[in-house]
Amino acid sequence: MADCLETTFDLRGSKLHLRRGGSGEPLLFLHGASGFPGWGEAFQTLSESFDVLAPDHLSYGLSDQPDWLDDMNDLAMSYLDFLDAMDLRGVHLVGNSLGGWLALEIAVRSCERLKSLTLVGAAGIRIKGKPIADIFMMDPVDLTRAIFVDQTYADALLGRELTEEQVDIQLRNRVSTARLGWQPRLFNPSLRKWLHRITVPTHVIWGDSDRIIDPAYAAEFARAIAGADVTMIEQAGHLPHVEKAEPFAKAVKRFIDLKAA
Repeated sequence: MADCLETTFDLRGSKLHLRRGGSGEPLLFLHGASGFPGWGEAFQTLSESFDVLAPDHLSYGLSDQPDWLDDMNDLAMSYLDFLDAMDLRGVHLVGNSLGGWLALEIAVRSCERLKSLTLVGAAGIRIKGKPIADIFMMDPVDLTRAIFVDQTYADALLGRELTEEQVDIQLRNRVSTARLGWQPRLFNPSLRKWLHRITVPTHVIWGDSDRIIDPAYAAEFARAIAGADVTMIEQAGHLPHVEKAEPFAKAVKRFIDLKAA
């Protein structure tokens, strides 16, 4: 299976850390609040069919934090600049959690370079009476355990001995997420009214046991985005691309083959 190449890309004078692997139509993956989970099985599988690009958002991971980045609007616009600079067309945009919110902010601004949109346990909107879990106030151990159904994944993460660099990355990811999503908590009150601007085939993927963002949000996105399809991943939590890599990758490819060929 193809591995990825890690490089840096100059984006308006700031370093964007980029992983890229495979060949085919471009698939841009936008990570969630905790950062990129690693080039695991799901990305290996997808890279057999797609040119997979998985950057660290600006201010996350190994990417720079530019002075001009203040909010999700800036981050969304930075990715539109990235697509322009890379001259990527026919992009399959996939976003998880905060990255799903980011993908929505990109798509409502412009679908010109997109071919499909996949939302994976996405934040960005709010259902009355079903708030997103307050990840800022949760104990880190409790949060890690809440993310997964299969606790062996949580055990592995909690049992890791982190390097100083990894500790620093975790801290800057938390700070960046707080800056972007603290108030209101991980959603944009104005976003829902612009979801009609999404004009590409849209796929909503959710873990059926997600304890961070209730699975009810999958149906809500399907109602708000014309023609959207929903796939529920059984026995999966908030990171189905990690916990259920094989069914996740199959679902992504199947939708693209059927709806965005």
